Amino acid sequence: MAKKVVATLKKEGGVKYAKIIKAVKNEQTGAYSFKEEIILQDEVAAAMKA
Repeated sequence: MAKKVVATLKKEGGVKYAKIIKAVKNEQTGAYSFKEEIILQDEVAAAMKA
């Protein structure tokens, strides 16, 4: 499961970034933890599949 944050992080240089938050399930306890990543906006689709 992953969720794309609506707000994008950008500089005046023109490179756009996006912050994604993934829910990762722990196999031993069954609890979920969240992993945050800031990646290029062009790579969001590939990150959501992984």
